[in-house]
Amino acid sequence: MVGSEPKSELHRYLQAGREALLWKLDGLSEYDIRRPLTPTGTNLLGLIKHLAGVEAGYFGETFGRPFPEPLAWIEDGAEPNADMWATADEPREDIVALYHRVWAHADATIADLALDAIGQVPWWPDDRRQVTLHRVLVHVLAEINRHAGHADIVRELIDGAAGLRKGTDNMAPPGQASWEGHRDRLERVAREAGES
Repeated sequence: MVGSEPKSELHRYLQAGREALLWKLDGLSEYDIRRPLTPTGTNLLGLIKHLAGVEAGYFGETFGRPFPEPLAWIEDGAEPNADMWATADEPREDIVALYHRVWAHADATIADLALDAIGQVPWWPDDRRQVTLHRVLVHVLAEINRHAGHADIVRELIDGAAGLRKGTDNMAPPGQASWEGHRDRLERVAREAGES
């Protein structure tokens, strides 16, 4: 863990969110990690790619410590939403490795700066642009966990896997057959409510 207790606690939750997102890729094919399973195209590998850019920006450029590698999908002139999906020429291993390098860069910023260190978020409005490391940690932690929730749903739609991490699904027992009965019951309740 890094730094003082509050910073260590924030960092611990940040790391847990990162690891939860990567776990959602485990055991899936190249097709499944790219499958757009929502009307807006949300997919697992795209979420990882997006968050690599998020962390690179917030923990890099914001504090005058730019991530040393170019991220073409966040440059001016990039295709809209290019950060939310991976092309067939962008292997899982490359995006995951990039995310690990971004973590190391972000973790160095977190370790080196105090929570009250001041930065500037260039893409935020002028009246909100000045931030502290504490605010950025909370902001990025919220963003990662929001997308981890997306990943939970996408992974469940792919193969039924659910939960916080491998071996800890945080779901009520006794298992798949019970969930199917539960879902069927909820569908009946929803139809009844819709007919009222």
